[in-house]
Amino acid sequence: MGNMNKVLEISGVKVSDIIKKTGTPTIIYDENAIEKQIKEYKKYFRSDKFKTEIVYASKAFTCEALLKMMDGTGLSLDVVSGGELAVAKKVNFPMERVYFHGNNKSFSELESIFDSGVGHIVIDNLMEMEDVISLSEEKRKPVKLLLRINPGIEAHTHEYIMTASPDSKFGINMEREQEIAELISKTYDSDTVRFTGFHSHIGSQIFEPLAFTKAAEALFGFMRRMKDIYGIIASELSLGGGFGIRYTEKDKPVSVGEMMKSLVGSCERFAEENGIVPDKIIIEPGRSIVGEAGTCIYSVGYMKKTPHKEYLFVDGGMSDNIRPALYGAGYDCDLANRLGEEKIAEYQIAGKCCESGDILIKKALLPVAREGDLLAVYSCGAYGYSMAGNYNKLAKPAVVFARDGKATLVLRRETEEDMLKFDVKEEIDI
Repeated sequence: MGNMNKVLEISGVKVSDIIKKTGTPTIIYDENAIEKQIKEYKKYFRSDKFKTEIVYASKAFTCEALLKMMDGTGLSLDVVSGGELAVAKKVNFPMERVYFHGNNKSFSELESIFDSGVGHIVIDNLMEMEDVISLSEEKRKPVKLLLRINPGIEAHTHEYIMTASPDSKFGINMEREQEIAELISKTYDSDTVRFTGFHSHIGSQIFEPLAFTKAAEALFGFMRRMKDIYGIIASELSLGGGFGIRYTEKDKPVSVGEMMKSLVGSCERFAEENGIVPDKIIIEPGRSIVGEAGTCIYSVGYMKKTPHKEYLFVDGGMSDNIRPALYGAGYDCDLANRLGEEKIAEYQIAGKCCESGDILIKKALLPVAREGDLLAVYSCGAYGYSMAGNYNKLAKPAVVFARDGKATLVLRRETEEDMLKFDVKEEIDI
C-alpha cells in the first residue's frame, strides 16, 4: 500500500478509482500480498525429517478467484461445510487435497464428501466416526481420517476463539486416551477407511511461538503413549493454524519465517525425543494468509457529537464486519482520499445497523472528516466477508482483487433483488 499520494493505493490502484465503479462498502485485496505470504510459508515450513503440507483454512475467506489462486500455488484446502466444498468443486480444486472439518457434519455433507471424492475427513467425535465408517463402506469409497484431539493448551486469545480448553466444543480431550484408542480401533476392520493421524487446533490470533511449542510437545508425547500402550501409529499430525496478524499498532505478531522455524524446530526436537517421526506435519493458516491483504473501504456519512464522543458513521458496520461486536476486535483506519493530512480529530467509527454495539473502531484519530470521504479499515481480509450477514437487510459488500495497477471484481455487491428472491409462498405437501 502506498501513502505518498493523497489517495490510498493498493497494488498500484487508487481505491477511489475502484470505488467509482463498485460503490461502498468494498473489500479490496492485494493479490501480491497474498502470494507473498504463501511464499513465506512455503519457504520456511519445511523439514529434512518429515514432509510438510500447507492447508488453507477457507473459512477465513473464500471465493472462486481465491481458490483458483490457492490451487495454483499448490496449497491444500480446509473446508467446514457443504457450501465451502461447493466452491472448491466449482473451480475443480483437487479433491485429494481437501480436508473436511467440523464438529457436526450433516448426513448430506457426509454424502457429498464421499460423492465428491474428498481425500481427508477430520473426525470430531464417536457418533461421527460411526457414520463415516458406515457410509464409506456402503458407498465403497476410500477416505483418510484424522482424529481431532484437544491438547488442553490455552493460548492467550479471546475465549470465543480459544479452541483447546478442556471444555471446548471441538475434539476429544487428550487425557481420554483409552476412549481415543477404542475410537481409532473402529477403523481397523474397515476396508475403505484409513486412520492416518491426529489433528489439533489451539486457537486463533496467536502471537507466541511458545504456544505452538507447548502444543507440539504435548502432541508428540501423546503419540508416543498411543504407540507404546495401544500400538497405534500416527503417520500424520496437523497442528492447525491460528497464527496472528497485525490489526492495530498494539499487535506484535512475529514473522512467518520466525514462527515456522520455531514450529518446525519444535516438531523435529520432540519427534527425536519421543522416537516418533511422522511422515507428514500439516498446518492450516487462513487469517495469516489473507487477513492483512484485505482493506475495507466505506463512505463517510453523517457525523454527530454527544457529551463525550464524536461519532463518524459509515455505510456498513457489523453486517460486513461483526468481529468488533462479537469479541471486541480492534482495527486501524485512514481517510483513504486524504492521506498525509494532519490527524487532529478523534472519532468513534460506527456502522448503520440498529444496534448500539455496532461500533467498528472506538477511538480513531483522523483528519477532520467530511461527508463523502472514503474510510479505509485495514486488515479486513479474514472473517469479514465470510461472517457477513444481511441484518437490517443490508447487502453484502463487493470484493475486488488488485494486482500491479489492475483491478478485478471477484464478488459483486448483493442487490435488494438478491435478498428478496428467497421470499416465497409455497404450500408444503404434508
